[in-house]
Amino acid sequence: MHILTQKHLHRRTFLRGLSAAVALPYLDAMEPAGLFKGNAGLKAATGKKRLVAIETVHGAAGSNAWGASKHLWAPAGIGRDFTLNPDGALSPLEAHRKYLTIVSNTDVRMAEPFDAPEIGGDHFRSSAVFLTQSHPKQTQGSDLYVGTSFDQIVAKRIAEDTPIPSMQLCIENLDQAGGCYYNYACAYTDTISWASPSEPLPMIRNPRVAFDLLFGAGSTNEDRALRRRENSSILDWITGEMGALKRQLGASDQRRVDQYLENIRELERRIQAVEAKNTSGEERALPEAPAGVPDSFTEHMQLMFDIQVLAFESDMTRVFSFKTGRDASSRVYPESGTNKGFHPSSHHGGREAAILEFNQINKYHVSLLPYFLDKLANTKDGDGSLLDNTLIMYGSPMADGNLHNHRRCPLILMSGDTAMAPGNAHLKAPDGTAMADVMLSLLHRFGADDVTNFGDSMAPFALQV
Repeated sequence: MHILTQKHLHRRTFLRGLSAAVALPYLDAMEPAGLFKGNAGLKAATGKKRLVAIETVHGAAGSNAWGASKHLWAPAGIGRDFTLNPDGALSPLEAHRKYLTIVSNTDVRMAEPFDAPEIGGDHFRSSAVFLTQSHPKQTQGSDLYVGTSFDQIVAKRIAEDTPIPSMQLCIENLDQAGGCYYNYACAYTDTISWASPSEPLPMIRNPRVAFDLLFGAGSTNEDRALRRRENSSILDWITGEMGALKRQLGASDQRRVDQYLENIRELERRIQAVEAKNTSGEERALPEAPAGVPDSFTEHMQLMFDIQVLAFESDMTRVFSFKTGRDASSRVYPESGTNKGFHPSSHHGGREAAILEFNQINKYHVSLLPYFLDKLANTKDGDGSLLDNTLIMYGSPMADGNLHNHRRCPLILMSGDTAMAPGNAHLKAPDGTAMADVMLSLLHRFGADDVTNFGDSMAPFALQV
């Protein structure tokens, strides 16, 4: 039932209060009246494509020669006829395999050293290569140069009418300025998103910062600090508008708005709980991290996933890049079943027991993805779900972390849209195929048909069974 007797809410309707602006999800009341009313109008008004590009560092145990023979990443079967190794890194996705497309045997050659001074610097240029598929200029100065990243090319095609063209999130500390190691600027390590070959985009580590950016939670630091001291909710600032709006909505829209606002409030509660714990004086596992950053990797990842779902639901942005680790990080993940540091684990020396220990960390990281998939699948978007209109690309620009090589790198795609990625499929690329070929194909699926090459691509990769 539509409100305002044949009038409709604009898609960009906000609930506004003092220094707050909460965008609404798509409602039946936003469907244009008259000629475009009905499923066709709803599909046109929603159904927007979305992208999440997720980087994991240090490669995978399944990219090692022995690990590959045990199918710790890519399965043995090709096409639809494949079985995930129960001990392999991708086994947590078994229940979601209809959304899963494994693309194996692709290379990220642009992350390799081109000249003698670059040898050994793989960790300090790899992240810059992941979404650009271009080779970074070795420099510690301001004369950075690599390439425009995949996510930013997509953003220019699909996010032209969103308040935020794209958002960049990360999990680890990426605040190092100046030069890193092997004569590479830290900017190459600190981000995976590049607006141009010389313009790295900053990434947000603190869930509070991302939340405030999405919901306009205070126009100044003083406003935000006051609200946090009072432990008040951003929703308290828009109570009047919220009540007036709901009186005009039909029953189904009211339920949708209630659920959406409750999800915002629940996310805010969790961020507040993290901040309270981290300012209580208790010893922290991450003493250098901002108060809004959980010590738990799982909790931090889930908060960031929830932020992305709410951003997509409100159409504040349609593009995210998400960097889940920092190269050469020795972070420990107790939830994985091993207390060995991430980087030391990747240097397994080819020992079978050590490779399996590294695989435990890979498997733990992948095990966090179903949370995100379920959230997207259970969030309505027009006549489908957010997952039906979202492509998630998860991979690494490194393959065997022990050798620092970049051949046969891990890469998976996840989507509810079989036109984006077929799902329930293992696509093994011919030897020598560049990962850039896959990204070129995906660019075409996002409407960038005029892009004929990307990074070191040779031809679009056939994303079909």
